[in-house]
Amino acid sequence: MPVDMLGTLIFGAIATVAGFIPFWFGWQEGWFIGAGLGAIFLVILALTPRRVRAIGYLLREDDLLFRRGIMFQRFVAVPYGRMQLVDISRGPIARAFGLAELKFVTAAASSGVLIPGLPLAEAERLRDHLVAVAETRRAGL
Repeated sequence: MPVDMLGTLIFGAIATVAGFIPFWFGWQEGWFIGAGLGAIFLVILALTPRRVRAIGYLLREDDLLFRRGIMFQRFVAVPYGRMQLVDISRGPIARAFGLAELKFVTAAASSGVLIPGLPLAEAERLRDHLVAVAETRRAGL
């Protein structure tokens, strides 16, 4: 959650400042743009903790079940035998917080799953487990 909050805060600050540029160049009503953008990003910032809590995963016997979304929920079941790549990514903010995101790639483009905000040790353990299980499931095909 801290990575999402900080990323939203940085992007919101930059967009809000950019929204005030017309006002600074003499358009008197231009402050509405900056104020509107600032208000939108405050609402997004307030909803970020709830959005992050809506992300989850469950390791089942034959697949990994992934869930995300508040209003528009998405549930994806990825069979272990269909996993082609399990990747760990870490941006500079995530590294500072000791977090990583785990990405699963399958042959179907629409079933790509990204689990953000995992502690690095848990992401590595989960990656190794999934690769091992995927290898045993593919061998049975």
